[in-house]
Amino acid sequence: MNFEFSDEQVMLRDSLSRLLDQRYAFELRRRIMAGQAETGIWSELVDMGIVAMPLPEACGGLGGSASDIVAISELFGRHLVIEPLLPSVILTGRALARFDPAGPVPQWIADIGTGALRGAFAHEEGSGTGASSTLSTKLYEGEAGPRIRGSKKLVLGGGEAGVLLISALSETKAVCLAAVPADAEGIEVRRYRALDGRPVADILLHDVAVDRAAIMAGADAELEALLADARLALAAEAVGAMAVLMATTADFAGTREQFGRPIGSFQAIAHRLADMKIAYVKARASLLYIAALADSGRATSRDISVLKAQVGRLGREIAQGAVQIHGGIGMTDELPVGHYLKHILTIDGLFGNTDYHLREIGRVIAAA
Repeated sequence: MNFEFSDEQVMLRDSLSRLLDQRYAFELRRRIMAGQAETGIWSELVDMGIVAMPLPEACGGLGGSASDIVAISELFGRHLVIEPLLPSVILTGRALARFDPAGPVPQWIADIGTGALRGAFAHEEGSGTGASSTLSTKLYEGEAGPRIRGSKKLVLGGGEAGVLLISALSETKAVCLAAVPADAEGIEVRRYRALDGRPVADILLHDVAVDRAAIMAGADAELEALLADARLALAAEAVGAMAVLMATTADFAGTREQFGRPIGSFQAIAHRLADMKIAYVKARASLLYIAALADSGRATSRDISVLKAQVGRLGREIAQGAVQIHGGIGMTDELPVGHYLKHILTIDGLFGNTDYHLREIGRVIAAA
């Protein structure tokens, strides 16, 4: 089993790193969050093939693997990128590719792959876990055809999406996935930003009509695959953020002086930096190992939970250490450190936090 990126992935990462270094500086992110600038590299990501990469070749994509998603998402985490690759392509696009090719679905997939259409995955309902057992949104048969009713919370990119992929329960309590245009009658969108600045929305569904060709019934396995994609990509983003916190904190400790000496020479700080380094190496090793398992089709739900829990715990440890070493300035908006802390905390809370996944691991072990 190979735990290194391939030559092609390394070249792609080099090209993407150059783009992000040149076009996605920290100051741009601050202006985006303040509403003073729009995200500006989506067209470049389309031109590079990044947007089409996660989609299957049969749908016009590049057939990207789990490790391809990790290779890109890690760099997104390093630069705090909030372009909607995760909600639009990795979640919505890849899920729609599993639908029967009928009705509006093929055109939606094609438009997502070219960047002309953005999608969003509306699944969370307030439990914070992503578990299908918490679903209450209903897909039912109305007088004029299928309809959907319910509410969704913290939908990544939900306010900017043109198509919504919605998880729901049928009248027989079966898990279903349904896709609807975001401007369909009966959809109410409440936009806001998450802790780390990424755009999210709460979505209310008031008896929304659904095209029968855009429904996948009995979608338990597809939903689990979708959640695994999300958790893997988010873990990669978190590891990327950890790498930057490691580097910036070590640089700060080497230049910030107290009592005529760099603070990095003090034993307590040196030990804290060493602990942060160990935590980062453990988190990234877990990420690459699980990505390799996913590429070979051997990753289980327990493996994904191990990764999400490991990255959540170690990411919080690194972020807290970085803020403490920087002191009060580490929490100001002018310095990137606080932004990376918020990014890691937000990732931990999406699709199940550390505590939830530790419980899932225990449940799987107890059932074995």
